[in-house]
Amino acid sequence: MSSSRPRMTGIGRVLVVVYAIMALAATGRSFVQIVQDFSAAPVAYLLSAAAAVVYILATVALVKSGSRAWYVVAWVAICFELAGVVVVGTLSLVVPELFAHDATVWSGFGYGYFWVPLVLPVLGLWWLARGGRETSAEPELVEERSSW
Repeated sequence: MSSSRPRMTGIGRVLVVVYAIMALAATGRSFVQIVQDFSAAPVAYLLSAAAAVVYILATVALVKSGSRAWYVVAWVAICFELAGVVVVGTLSLVVPELFAHDATVWSGFGYGYFWVPLVLPVLGLWWLARGGRETSAEPELVEERSSW
């Protein structure tokens, strides 16, 4: 008996949707920043582009996390994302002149995105740790037949 259960359910599906939204937002932001005035704040704009790449990679890795290799990629991408949010967020508050001309996606721990960049990797790591590699099929049920 085969199952029609979707690969991603519940929190996994929500995470993928939010990661995809963040990927689009960060990609759009960094593209506009880089095209319009890259020389104004190249570090901030490149950090926003790096965030975009991480969000894209995390989105794909979460979707494909049923595979061992993609599961590992998801862990690495989300750990990198969390480190980026913490480091850039801390630097933007402690040494604000680094980002005096413009903020990044991760500045202020993602305050420009309602702190989603800070909360998202925590949820993503929690989901992966609790067994985020959902499979596409449940174990088959075997019907017992009586010979009576």
